[in-house]
Amino acid sequence: MALAGTGAELNHLTPRPVKGLFGDNYLSLTDLDFTQQFLPEVYEKEVERYGNRTIGGFLRMVGAEMPMASDRVVWSEQGRLHIAFEDAAVANSSAGQTTVTLASTADANLVADGATIVIASGVKVVKARVTSKSGAVLTVAPYGAADLDGLGTGADLTGVKVFIYGSEYKKGSGDVGNSVDAKFTKFENKPIILRDKYNVNGSDVAQIGWVEVTTEAGTSGYLWYLKSEHEARLRFEDQLEMAMVEAELDDTAGSLGAAGTAGFNGSEGLFAAIESRGIVYNDADFDAVAGSAPFAPTGLGEFDTILAELDKQGAIEENMIFVNRATALSIDNMLASQNAPYGGGTSYGVFENDQDMALNLGFNGFRRGSYDFYKTDWKYLNDSTTRGLVGDIEGVIVPAGVSTVYDEQLGKNIQRPFLHIRYRASEADDRKMKSWITGSVGGNYTSANDEMNVHFLSERALCVQGANNFVLLKATS
Repeated sequence: MALAGTGAELNHLTPRPVKGLFGDNYLSLTDLDFTQQFLPEVYEKEVERYGNRTIGGFLRMVGAEMPMASDRVVWSEQGRLHIAFEDAAVANSSAGQTTVTLASTADANLVADGATIVIASGVKVVKARVTSKSGAVLTVAPYGAADLDGLGTGADLTGVKVFIYGSEYKKGSGDVGNSVDAKFTKFENKPIILRDKYNVNGSDVAQIGWVEVTTEAGTSGYLWYLKSEHEARLRFEDQLEMAMVEAELDDTAGSLGAAGTAGFNGSEGLFAAIESRGIVYNDADFDAVAGSAPFAPTGLGEFDTILAELDKQGAIEENMIFVNRATALSIDNMLASQNAPYGGGTSYGVFENDQDMALNLGFNGFRRGSYDFYKTDWKYLNDSTTRGLVGDIEGVIVPAGVSTVYDEQLGKNIQRPFLHIRYRASEADDRKMKSWITGSVGGNYTSANDEMNVHFLSERALCVQGANNFVLLKATS
């Protein structure tokens, strides 16, 4: 009989001659708010639907990491060996003029009387000897002509280009020539402090789950907080690289942004350095074709435009191309269009070109002109939670090898990879990648709070040396 009003009412349990389940002889969740009698069929492993989610590794492939103990890193890069000017002017160029005006007197002081120069406006060229100079104005004596009429049609010319190719003096000439000090350019960058943490309370640390934890770091077990902690660590490690790629410097005197005004001056990352000091190529379409003819590719011409610009810089022979998927495929198409079978079939690239085996429709490396290129996908540009979300950066071309620079702190020339990271470290503290735990959970008793805090910290800066040899492939639409 039920005991009415006591709070202990139980359904009548009817005995059965055999062991079995019936609607009135077992405890149900609705009767006693008890757990279910049967465990669900649970897949213990998480489905890894995004594969390896980390996007780091780019800087580890192309650079190095070195300690420093200062608030900034300073280096000097060599200047050009030869003397040239791009902003000269010639007044009324078809009126018998024999003078060229440089941008400043300092520029003119680099040119000695007797120097022989090339003067160019577009593709029109006049060669001349400098006879004298006054301030920023050079008086010249053209070879084969009385004046500079060959440069134009009577208008004032600006953007005239001038470079020195030699000199000429008469027999017995006295103290001639010019002394030019070697020119260098000083660059510097400052480290930024990156921080993050993971927090979990004591109860959740002691709670077990049904799903086995797995992460890219190799974590395993049934404690869910372990997964969250390891993902926080992986996310921070990725951000260490992302910050070096994306960082912006905000310390220009007189034009600080809101961050700089608040004392957060940032740092110069890879993209910012290339846009400031390197080569930017917009809207590359390497697999473009002219009309419908299969043998009329124009994309190779675009690539050759980049090579022509590299020729003007360091002309470093080996380069690595890191691109997004679309640009990688367009380069594959550009190269495939150069193969003889392209018009009437497919080029077989693996297993000794046996057509009964696999097809290779991709290219990992190629040589064009005097340059070798090694192509690879850059996951950072494809991931939909990083640059793949925006799509404005299509890739970068990075020179391989090392550069020789003068380190002002060491006082000597040193060799460094073109891309490398400097992190703060000394005998007292290493800030390359710090991690520590606070709270009262997990064996640490640093506070009265029933929680565990896992802290992450790093202080670092990226050095982009010889940025004039880097190419940023950028989309503008």
